[in-house]
Amino acid sequence: MSFVSDILDYNRQFVEQRKYEKYLTDKFPEKKVAILTCMDTRLVELLPKALNLRNGDAKIIKNAGAILTQPFGSAMRSILIAIHEMGVKEVLVIGHHGCGMTQLDSGLLVEKFKKNGISEEVIDTLENSGIRMDRFLKGFDRPEDGVKHSIEIIRKHPLVPSYIPVHGFIIHPDTGGLELISDGYEACGKGVEQG
Repeated sequence: MSFVSDILDYNRQFVEQRKYEKYLTDKFPEKKVAILTCMDTRLVELLPKALNLRNGDAKIIKNAGAILTQPFGSAMRSILIAIHEMGVKEVLVIGHHGCGMTQLDSGLLVEKFKKNGISEEVIDTLENSGIRMDRFLKGFDRPEDGVKHSIEIIRKHPLVPSYIPVHGFIIHPDTGGLELISDGYEACGKGVEQG
């Protein structure tokens, strides 16, 4: 049996047995928070549990390293929609220790592309079109650097209201322990009691 067949078989049972009922909610985040975090598999269940989040509490946006690569990319678009359409009042950027984006070597990754059948011609065409692989695939030296980079883009974004606190954290992928990297209340001039 294939992975997709297994998923479909399980899903049929899940629906027939009405297991979905305990997850019913609407599209508006109950806690009015959006979270930009890493796609790391260790965080799938751990992060919501470590933050005491249940289904429906938050908008969770995931990508490699919790990095915003540009102010008008898809992850930033999701944050803007969460704020302006979904009632989000705070944004959390959560990186983690042991992230795969730490000291990512873009040159080695390009070599893996080629090994996996991507032609040199495709790479050259992208580079000649202005897609610089060294920038597009850039990681960071420390996860804190990635969090600070993303926070900076969000806080300075012309479409993010200045009163929206943007917080930064690092989570430990084994224990769920959180470290505060940047207090968004201080940065936007709000007191914690106003948050």
